[in-house]
Amino acid sequence: AYAQWILGTANGNAGAFIVSSIDAATGALLARNPWSTAFPGRVAFADLGGAQTAHTADRTAFLGRGGSTAAPAALAPRQPLSGATGAGLDPCAALQRVVELAPGQSAEVVFFLGQCESAETASALVRRYRDVDLDAVLAEVTGHWKDLLASVQVRTPDRAMDILLNGWLLYQVMACRIRARSAFYQSSGAYGFRDQMQDGMALTFARPEGTRAHLLRAAGRQFPEGDVQHWWLPHSGQGVRTRISDDRVWLAYATATYVAAAQDPAVLDEVVPFLDGPPLLPGEHDAFFQPMQADVSATLFEHCARGLDQCLELTGAHGLPLMGTGDWNDGMNRVAQGGQGESVWLGWLLVRTIALFAPLADARDPARAGRWRDHAQAVRGALEREAWDGAWYRRATYDDGTWLGSKDSEECAIDSIAQSWAVLSEAADPQRAATAMASLQQHLVRREEQLLLLFTPPFDQTPRDPGYIKGYPPGLRENGGQYSHAAMWAVLAFAKLGEGGKAAELFALLNPINHARTPEEAARYKVEPYVVAADVYSVAPHAGRGGWTWYTGAAGWMHRAGMEGILGIRREGGWLLVDPCIPAQWPGFEATVNLAGTKVAIRVDAPSQRGRGITGALLDGAALPVSGDGVRVALDGAAHTLHITL
Repeated sequence: AYAQWILGTANGNAGAFIVSSIDAATGALLARNPWSTAFPGRVAFADLGGAQTAHTADRTAFLGRGGSTAAPAALAPRQPLSGATGAGLDPCAALQRVVELAPGQSAEVVFFLGQCESAETASALVRRYRDVDLDAVLAEVTGHWKDLLASVQVRTPDRAMDILLNGWLLYQVMACRIRARSAFYQSSGAYGFRDQMQDGMALTFARPEGTRAHLLRAAGRQFPEGDVQHWWLPHSGQGVRTRISDDRVWLAYATATYVAAAQDPAVLDEVVPFLDGPPLLPGEHDAFFQPMQADVSATLFEHCARGLDQCLELTGAHGLPLMGTGDWNDGMNRVAQGGQGESVWLGWLLVRTIALFAPLADARDPARAGRWRDHAQAVRGALEREAWDGAWYRRATYDDGTWLGSKDSEECAIDSIAQSWAVLSEAADPQRAATAMASLQQHLVRREEQLLLLFTPPFDQTPRDPGYIKGYPPGLRENGGQYSHAAMWAVLAFAKLGEGGKAAELFALLNPINHARTPEEAARYKVEPYVVAADVYSVAPHAGRGGWTWYTGAAGWMHRAGMEGILGIRREGGWLLVDPCIPAQWPGFEATVNLAGTKVAIRVDAPSQRGRGITGALLDGAALPVSGDGVRVALDGAAHTLHITL
C-alpha cells in the first residue's frame, strides 16, 4: 500500500516539514506537519491491519530517483523497503505485506488511512478497526446511503435519467458538496455562502433537517450590515468579505423555499449571532480576514431581512439591483466594479425572493413586507422597461451604462440566466418569457455537440474588461462554454412553461451518461460519466470535453430539475405533491417514494399524449381531488398506491 503525504495545500509547500514515525503500540506509520497552522497537532496514519512486514516513509527511496508509481524501484525483485522514517524526507507511507496464495486461494488485505487529533487517538482508532467486523462496517455505510438515496426511486422511459435521479445526483451533492467540500479541482474544504445554500435545497425532500442546520450555519456568517462572507473556512472562521451582490438574497430565497417544503416556520425564530469585522474600504473589492463573533444576535428572519434590505439600498439608475463585483457569475467581477453597473438576472432573483419571503414577514414585520413588495413591483417594471431587447432580456449594464447581453453586444449578446430566471421568477411578461426561452433554445442549444451554452459569443476581442472571465480562452468554463449550473435552470424554466418535452430533451442533452455511450464519445468527453461536470468546452478542438467534475452546484439543480420540474414530485411538510410535466411521447412513468415512514407507489399514465394536466387520480383505489398544484398525499406512515392519469 502506498500514499503520498501532503498534509497541507501542496507538496511543495508542506512536504519539507512533514515528520514521520512508527507508532510503538500498533506498528502503524504516523505522519504530522508541526508547522501546520490550519490543523495544528493532527496526526495522519497508515496501516495494513497490523500485518505489514516492512515500511518506508521515503518516497524517493520507494519510487527510485526519477521513478513513478507505474514501476516503483522498491518493488523490484529482492529490493527491500528502506524502513526510513523521520524528518527531511520526501514524505510518503509505503507498507509491505507478503501474501502467499495456493491455486484457487484468496486473501483479504485491509489498508487503513486516516487522520486524528493526536498520536494517541490515531493509535486507538487503528486498534479499534483492527478488531471490528469490517463487513459489518461496510454494510452500515451501505445502509446509510441506501436510506438517503432510496427516498425516491423512479422508472421512466429514459434509463439514463433514472440512473442519475436514483442515486448519483444526490450522492454527488451529499458526499462531495455538503460533506467533503472538496474534489480534484477544488480542495479547500471551504463553505461557499451561496453554494452549499443551493445544494441544501436539493436535500429538503429527503433530509430537511440537514437543510435547516445549514441555513442557520450560513446565517452565522453574516455581518450586521447585511453582507456576508462569500466563502469561509470552517476550522478557523477565516473568509472573504466581498461586494458580490447575490449572496445577500440567497439566504432569504433558500429559507423561504425550506419553510414551504418542510412546513417549519419555527426556524425563522432561531437566534443566530452576527459576525464582527471591518467593512470594506472605498474602492476595496474584497478582504480576507478572520472575523469575531459579534455581540449582536438576531433571528433567522432578521438575518434574511437585513440581506434583502441591503439589496434594496443598492439600486441603480435604471431601477435594477447593483451588480457589485459579480452576481451569480463571479467571473464578471469588473463589469460593475465602479459601483454603477446593474444586474438584470439579480433583478429576477430579487423579485422572486420577495414573492416567497414577504408572506413570512406579514405577521412579523408588515411594514417591511409592504416596502419589499413595493420595491419588487418597481424592479419588475424596470426589468420590462429597460432590459427587454426585442427577443430576449439583456444581462447587465457596465458602470458607464452600456448594456451587456444585448443584440448590440459583439460578445455575450445573449446570456441564458437572464432568460431562464425571467420564467423562474414568475414575474416576466408571459409572452416575452416564452420568446426569451425560444431565443435561448435557438442561440445557446447546440444539439450536435450536446451543449447548452452559458452565453454567446464568448469574450475575446472586446475592448471592455468584464473581469477574470475574459482570462479563460473563448468557449471554456464561464466564457461561453456550457456552465452546467445555469443549464439546469433552463431545464426548470421549460418545465415551468409546461414544455415537458423540451425540458426532458435538455435533461438528456446535459446528462453525462449520454456523453460517453461509445468509446468515441468517451474519448471526447474524457471525464466521469456518472457525475455532473461543472463545465463542458464549446470550441474546437476541445468541443464536448468535460471540465471540472464532482464539485459543482449543477448536481443539486439537476436533481431538482428532473424530480420537481419534469416528474413533478415534491414535498410540503407532511404532504407529498405530484404534478408531472413530461414529454408528450412518454406513456408515463413510475416512482416509489419513501418518506417519514410512508411508502407511496406512484404510477402515471399519459394516454392523452399531452404530458401535463392531471385528469384523474386514485389513491388506494379511491378518487383523489385534483387541485391547481396537482394531487396531495398525506405522509401518514402507511403504504399507499397512487395512480395518476394525464
